Order: sequence, then structure tokens, then C-alpha cells
Amino acid sequence: MSVNQQAHAGPPYGQPQPGYQGFQQPAYGGQSLPGAPQSQYGAYNGPVPGYQQPVPPPGSLRAPPTSGAPPPASGASHPSGHVAYSQFEHGDVQNGIPASAAPMQRPPVSQPFLPGSAPTPVSQISTFQQYGPPPGSVQQLRNHMAGMTIGSTAASAPPPAGLGYASVPPVSGSVSATGSGLYTPYSASQGAPVPSVSQALPVAQPPFPGQTIPAQRLPAQVPGFTPPPPSTGVGPSSYPPTTGAPRPPAMPGPPLPGQTVAGPPSSQPNHVSSPPPPSTMAGLHPGPPMGGLHGPPPPTHPPQPGYQMQQNGSFGQMRGPQPNYGGAYPGAPNYGSPPGPPPPPKRLDPDSIPSPQLNELPPQQKPRHRIDPDAIPSPIQVIEDDRNNRGSEPFVTGVRGQVPPLVTTNFLVKDQGNASPRYIRCTSYNIPCTSDMAKQSQVPLAAVIKPLATLPPEETLPYLVDHGESGPVRCNRCKAYMCPFMQFIEGGRRFQCCFCSCVTEVPPHYFQHLDHTGKRVDFYDRPELSLGSYEFLATVDYCKNNKFPSPPAFIFMIDVSYNAVKSGLVRLICEELKSLLDYLPREGNMEESAIRVGFVTYNKVLHFYNVKSSLAQPQMMVVSDVADMFVPLLDGFLVNVNESRTVIASLLDQIPEMFADTRETETVFAPVIQAGLEALKAAECAGKLFIFHTSLPIAEAPGKLKNRDDRKLINTDKEKTLFQPQTSFYNNLAKDCVAQGCCVDLFLFPNQYLDVATLGVVPYQTGGSIYKYAYFQLETDQYRFLNDLRRDVQKEVGFDAVMRVRTSTGIRATDFFGAFYMSNTTDVEMAGLDCDKTITVEFKHDDKLSEDSGALLQCALLYTSCAGQRRLRIHNLSLNCCTQLADLYRNCETDTLINYLAKYAYRGVLSSPVKTVRDALINQCAQILACYRKNCASPSSAGQLILPECMKLLPVYLNCVLKSDVLQPGPEVTTDDRAYIRQLVTSMDVAETNVFFYPRLLPLTKADVDSDSLPAAIRNSEERLSKGDIYLLENGLNIFVWVGVNVQQSLIQNLFGVSSFSQISNALSTLPVLENPFSKKVRSVVDMLQGQRSRYMKLIIVKQEDKLEMLFKHFLVEDKSLSGGASYVDFLCHMHKEIRQLLS
Repeated sequence: MSVNQQAHAGPPYGQPQPGYQGFQQPAYGGQSLPGAPQSQYGAYNGPVPGYQQPVPPPGSLRAPPTSGAPPPASGASHPSGHVAYSQFEHGDVQNGIPASAAPMQRPPVSQPFLPGSAPTPVSQISTFQQYGPPPGSVQQLRNHMAGMTIGSTAASAPPPAGLGYASVPPVSGSVSATGSGLYTPYSASQGAPVPSVSQALPVAQPPFPGQTIPAQRLPAQVPGFTPPPPSTGVGPSSYPPTTGAPRPPAMPGPPLPGQTVAGPPSSQPNHVSSPPPPSTMAGLHPGPPMGGLHGPPPPTHPPQPGYQMQQNGSFGQMRGPQPNYGGAYPGAPNYGSPPGPPPPPKRLDPDSIPSPQLNELPPQQKPRHRIDPDAIPSPIQVIEDDRNNRGSEPFVTGVRGQVPPLVTTNFLVKDQGNASPRYIRCTSYNIPCTSDMAKQSQVPLAAVIKPLATLPPEETLPYLVDHGESGPVRCNRCKAYMCPFMQFIEGGRRFQCCFCSCVTEVPPHYFQHLDHTGKRVDFYDRPELSLGSYEFLATVDYCKNNKFPSPPAFIFMIDVSYNAVKSGLVRLICEELKSLLDYLPREGNMEESAIRVGFVTYNKVLHFYNVKSSLAQPQMMVVSDVADMFVPLLDGFLVNVNESRTVIASLLDQIPEMFADTRETETVFAPVIQAGLEALKAAECAGKLFIFHTSLPIAEAPGKLKNRDDRKLINTDKEKTLFQPQTSFYNNLAKDCVAQGCCVDLFLFPNQYLDVATLGVVPYQTGGSIYKYAYFQLETDQYRFLNDLRRDVQKEVGFDAVMRVRTSTGIRATDFFGAFYMSNTTDVEMAGLDCDKTITVEFKHDDKLSEDSGALLQCALLYTSCAGQRRLRIHNLSLNCCTQLADLYRNCETDTLINYLAKYAYRGVLSSPVKTVRDALINQCAQILACYRKNCASPSSAGQLILPECMKLLPVYLNCVLKSDVLQPGPEVTTDDRAYIRQLVTSMDVAETNVFFYPRLLPLTKADVDSDSLPAAIRNSEERLSKGDIYLLENGLNIFVWVGVNVQQSLIQNLFGVSSFSQISNALSTLPVLENPFSKKVRSVVDMLQGQRSRYMKLIIVKQEDKLEMLFKHFLVEDKSLSGGASYVDFLCHMHKEIRQLLS
């Protein structure tokens, strides 16, 4: 997509620019700074040492054809090597805005320096810059980003005499991209300076291995100019500059019509006070975020209109309005720069907009510019467009290979033969016919499957089909289950399997005649013939030991060591369980739950409780021999809640009193799981253990752990050990649990390191969940914990589950990600599987596919329901197959792709250094986009970054994964946090990873108090925040409410019930219930968000300029992160560089 980018008007040059605290400013006189850290990426567009720069054959420089506009008339011919900057972009075929009747004439944007022609001197500044030489002009910058015509000639052409700066004219006498450079205007007579290529944003990371760093030389500073803040300068020249080679001055030329010029904000609020610690990752560097607020446009200039996103991710979207977001919040005081006016909604022809002539600008206000964040693909815009286009119609699943609406869109599903996207989402709905094509594109073929997903009330649950004693009808050879794609032949007496083509006799009881189209006449009466998802009642052959299962049991196991008692946790759990036991899950029409319950408390020893209904008081039995665990009682341990209600209530009253004066601080852990496992074995049933645990198990016992937390391992080859369990004991225990159908849910309340990587092994491999409440405090955390506990106990769960994914000939499932155990290569085994868990499956080719027959998946899940019924849940999905790469790229789903890539990377850290994992991710995505560019985009200058329409958010989302705590931890992230997040993400569904990696940011002060809808989201960047507003940010685990320092007193009073900003308490864990419209609206927004997530999110109040603001800023993922992650703009430039390297 090329972007004709509107730049921003910058502050006048005379105004001092703030320095970047904690980093040295460039010195005078062109010396490099001693000790200035080097950028770890090569100069943007410059050669990264170690890569050969191939020389194209002579004459290979060509102008890109503009999509929809014929080549310019001879009057406006371009010299060779010149790029025609089209307002409209390159599409798959001819997309973007259709050609108008009259061809669009483009004035020549520049005359490149051609050897032999006399250079016309022009004023030129050199900048000290991170990604290489600065763009030569607004237009070059403009065309820089996402559709971005970056650079002006074909990639990797050898520079004529080191032409590194401008092949497009500067708009004014002194222009620079905001690099961390000095403004050094030259008069025309002086000529341009000759700087060497410098890579010079201060960075705390090492450069790429093997990379030599050119010396950093700075031009002399002209008195009266202060250096600007470092920010991403991007050098768009497509020539690889040669270090130190002289650069001829660029040729002057007319500014492009319709171009505005701009500069960065006059202050950057996001400065870091000290350089961040080095991190291994070859990621992008720390530093202030790109771009602050847009200043007002230069005097005589009407604002540039926005363009609709075009097909193929080519965007003319420049300073176009974000939905409901008029530029930089008009009227809101912003960080140090005046608010920009909202762009007009009308769409004008960009060529009709006059551009300010240089002589109209006052001499001190010659423009500077940078890449406009609004010109690069916006997640908010894409989400909003999808909602508007696809939210109103139901998604009918009858057609093969349909791409569903995005997970962020509310839509209704009508099952007509393919499983709902709530159950299965794929990375692509049109898969390559051959493995060669799949390898070429590098697009992973994967499905994210959520077999027991909860459906909205207006959709029908899968029907339960009972075929009696003979059980479900299956293919004789591959054992696939009857589904809508099976072909009945010979008048209905036999059917041909759609997966393996084997022909099977139809059992006599299942026979039915065919109609004139070859369909069975009972087609619509049988869910398995007409629907994508349904259930079969399993026969005894599908049960363990060939006998029907007993109903499952829940065992509550409570840590009663000193910490748990003292914090009030034990009393809280016991109080809650009294009422919660009435809400155990039950089958639809049952009066009471069939689940039995049992209770254990433990510290260094275990206490079992007999709560048999015939007892007057519960009895306690202590097992102190934890090395050889056994269950001291059978009868009376697992009981029916209603029968034993009074005994259970008495026990729950007594536990907090019994241990009130405990001095025991040590705990065991493995014996607790063993005890639960033995109890389920004795009762011959499956079940779930709910373990409430507070500390590292250091007491003498099997599975005893030591504190091995070591932050010094971060960014070393041994970092992977932090994610691995410290003993294999728990892996073996997990295997035993899975065999019995014993699922473990773990609630952790740590005050220090407790080795989540090891304690999490059993919950993870049994299909359970981990919940973590660090530094648990009763008053602030109890509400969140109790909500999580209630939901965890009540949610739908299947026990003793086995899942297998069958595919039609040509592809097969090769790899699986999620919380489960595998004893062979095909069966995913889970002691428990709940409605929130997903299993991600990757497919590889083992043969050719055909476009006619497409590809089929069938996911079959065998499980025991909470009433003890053995069932099979079947989900079927048909996909298209293609021989053209363009069809693959047109049918991808970026959110699912990111879900898969994150899981792939998070598994990678177990065996490889984090830096290797990060580099592999960047490389894979660059290959995906380079393949598209090479094979599907219409030919154009290599200076353009062209992204496929449905993957235009891949760079921004990928950058969020790279910056996540697992792959790039900040100094405040603990080892336990990283292990916890790693396990959590591995079983997340697509909607959860979407908001986890790119959080939702809502301006609460913009909310309409009279409507039920949420306020329109805005982009995750500090420059979008205004001091006079209140914002809410959610990522699925936390909800932040950020309050600006200038928020009106009345709003503070209405929301927090206090009279001033300084009185707002950070300790609030819920918003006060106040009777006014604003308070009601905000609380309803919070409740609505809580209802959409599988965990209760922690509410955190953040006051602007408060210490908690650093934590909040960590989630503004389009900005640079303190741990060294790149801003979105920087990363897009880096991706473009990687793509160009692959293409050259």
C-alpha cells in the first residue's frame, strides 16, 4: 500500500526542542559522542553489513505503474529511475479508487541526480539518525509508510556517486526528518555537508551480530538551533548509502500538489529517565514514541482530506479521521502542542489542494516532518470498518472457505454445514494446493479450535444425536464421523468418505432414500447431515474399561499455612464455598448437580475431612507421611452437597478457627495433587482439584523445590531454563493425572517467587487453569478472586477428554499447541477441557490438494459431561484450495495468524534463546509479506511497502507480540509473571489474544451517557491521550482507568466521589457506586467488558504523572517501550527494510 502521507506542521525552528533525558545530545563539530550506544538495526535503507547488495541489471530502474492512472503524459515524463508517486495504490489487480475518465497527470516529483547532469545546489541538512539518511522531502516521507513509497528508485541500485539523500526535492530550504539530528540549514551557495551514514539513536542493545558500525559524525551545529528530540527518522532513499561517500545535493523541484508539511510535537512526554537495561533481543530500541500532537497546518493551507482505506492495504488514508476521533482531540489541551483542527469529512481530490509555496512561509517556520502515524494501517479503523460492513448480517456457514467477520465484530452465526467461527478459526480459508506454494508463502496453515465454546443466547447449542447401541456411523477406514460432506451413492446404500474416499456400507437402521439431487430425503432432519457442529451420545465402547463413567467430583484443597491464614484468605475461601457449592455445573434440565465434593487442608501435612451426611460433626484425619501419599478414608470423603449440607457448613466454619493460631510457614505441593488423584482413583471417577496455594513448596516432600529465580539469566542462553520446570517429577505426576481424568486448577497467592514454571506443569498438562494474585490483599483483591473462583467452579467442563483432528487427503495435522498432554502423535488428551480453552493445530501438506474438492477438517472430541454422560462433539469445516498466491493472501485472518505465531514463539522460548525466537518471528513475517510483494502486488518501486489488505495489521500486531513480557521483559516483570503469561496465552482463543496484544483504549469522557454502546476506541499511543480526559484501557487481565491532570472537577466528583485530582485514591479496586449518569455509564462499560472476558480483570486507577503511569504506558503498544521495544512506526520501517533485503 502506498501512502501519500500528510505530514504535520511543526513548531517553529527557533523554539527550543526538549532533549531526551538520560541520553546525551549530539556534540558540536561533527564528533561522535563517546560511549553513545549504537543502534542495533543497520541504517534504514542502508546496507546491513553481512548482506550482499546485489546490483540490478542496467535499465532495471522503472517507474511503478499507478493503479488506475495511465502513465503520465509525455509532458510530465519521468527521468529514468524516478518514481511516479501515485495517490492511488497498487492492488492485487487494479484496486483502490477506480480510474477517473481523465487520466491523472502527475507532475514530476523530483529529478534524480543523473551522472553527467550538473547538480543544482539546494539547501540540505544532515541529520543524526537512527535508521539511516533522512527522507529528502515531505513527499518522500509522505509516501513513506504503509503504502509507503519509500524511496524513489528501484531497490539496491548502486548509488550514483553515493546519492543518499534526496531524489525528491526538499520542500523548503532546510528540511529534515526528525532524527536526533541538528538543524543545520545551509545557504544555497554553501552546498550540502557530507555526513557519513550514522546509526545513532542511543540504544541499549548490541547491534546485529557481525554488524560493523560506521563512525558517527555529526555536522557542525549552527548557533541558535537546539537539537530536536530523537524520534524515528526514516530514510527513504532506496539507495544503500555508502558510508562516508560524498552525497551530491538533490535537485530542486516543485512541491507536490496537496502536500502539507509538518513536524513532530514540541514536547515528548514519554521520555525515559535513564537508559533501559540492555536486553538480548535484537529488537528495536528504546526511546520516545513517534510523534506527538499534530500542530495546526501552515497558514494558507486547507487540511488534507483523509482517504478511505483501499483494497490491498494500499491506503490513501492520510490524516484521515479515526472513527469518532477528530485528529488530536480538538480543544483538548495536549502535551505541549496546540491541538490540530479536525480534518474535514469531505473527500477532495488531493490534486486540487494548493500547497503552501516556500516563500509564503515565514523564514523561521520552514517545515520539518516525520511519518504520520495516521497514514499507517490503523487497527481501530480496520475493526470499525469490519463492524460496519459485517456486523449487521448473520454469518451463514453454508459456503466453503468463507472468511468470517473479525473477532471484534458482534455477529450472529447460522450453522448450515460448517462449524461456527466461535468453534474454529483458521489462519487462511483458502490454502495452497501444493507444499511448494505453502513453503513459498510461509503463511502457516493452522486452526484455533475451541471445542466447548460458549455461544450467545440467540444461537442454538449443538444438537445431541443418539444412534442407540450401534453408536455413530463412521467411515470404515479412517474412522471419520458422519458429516455433511459424506457422499451417498448407490441409491443411499453406501457412502463415500470425504476424508479418505473409502466406500462404506450404510447400516440398515441408518438407510434412507436419495432425492433427485443425490441428497438423502432426511437431510434436514439429521444434524450430522446438515450442520457443521453436533454431538453424538457415545456408546460403552467409547468408555474407559468398557464401562460408563461415574459423575465427576470436585475436591477443594486449601493451603492453611501462616501466610494464607494471616492474609484472611482461608476465611474468605471457606465463606465463599458455603454458597458456591449450590452452583456446581449441571446438565440442562437437572434439578441438582451430579458432582460430588470433598475437602482437604494442608501445610507440611495433609488433613482430610469426613463430611458424611450421617455425622453430627465433620471428622479430620491427618496424613503426615507425605512421601507415600494415601487417602485415609473412602466413605464420607466425596459427598453429595445437598445430603451433607449441614456437615459441610460446619466444616467450613471450623477450618478458619482451627488454624487461626498456626505458626507453620512451610508447605508441600506435589503430595496435595497426589492425594486428590488417589481419592479420584478410589472413587473410580474423573474430576477436578481446586488448589489454593501461597508459597514455594520447600518442606521435605516429593516435588520439593528450591528458589532458582535469577534475573541475571535474562538475555543469556540460559534464559530458557527460567521457563522450564526445575524437576521432571511434575511431568510424571501430570501424566498420571491425565490417565485418571484428574484436572487441576491452581489459584496462587504469592508474596515472592514460587516457581510458576514448575507448579504450573500439572495444571497445564491436565487442561486446567492457573490464576495468580500476587501480593494478595483482602480489601483490594477479594472481589476479583471470588469472581474468578465462581466462574471457574460454574463453567462448562468436559472430563477425561480426547480430541483428534482428521483432514482430507493432502494435508494432515502435524503440530499442537495448548494446555493438554499427548501420548502419541494424533490424540490430544485432557483430564479436563473447559469452555475457555483452545487447542491450536498446525497442518502440513503430505500430498497435492485440488481446487475442486477443497480441504476438509473434522475435529472430534470425546468427553464426559458434568452429569457423567460420555459424548462425542464433532466440528466440521471445509476450506478452499488455490493455485494462485493472491487467493491465499486474500483469504487470511490476521488475528488467528497472530494467535498462532504468539503460541509458536511462546513454545520456542522453552528451547531457544529469546533473541533467536524474536528474530525468527520477524523473519517469517518479512517472508510472508515479501512473497506477497513479489508475486501478488502490481509492479512498483521497491521503495514502496505494499501489504495485503487482510494482513495490513500484521506488522503492528507482530510488534506487540515481540514487545510482550515473555519475549521482552521490562525490569519490573518477574520470572513468575513471564511463566504465567506464557502458559496463559498458550490456551487463549483469538478474541483473547487480540485484546491481550493490542489492548482496547476507550475515551470515557466521550461516552454517550444515554446510550448502551461503548465509546469508540482510539489507538494505543500516548499522543492520543489528552490531559483533560479520562480513558479506560483493557487487555483481558487488567482494566486501567487513566485520569488526566486537567480533568474537570465535576467529572472527578461524579466518577470518584472526591473533589479534586489529588484526592483520587490509587487503592480503589472498584469504582464507587454514585447516583449520576456519568458514574452509571462508566460502571456499565466496565461491567460490559468484564462480561466479555474469561477472567475478572483487575481494576487499576492511574493518575497522570503518577508512578503507576509507567505500568499503564507499557500497554500503549504503538509507542516505544521502556524495555526496548520499537514503536509501530519504527517497526514498520524495520519490516520494510527486511522485506527489501529479501526481495533483493
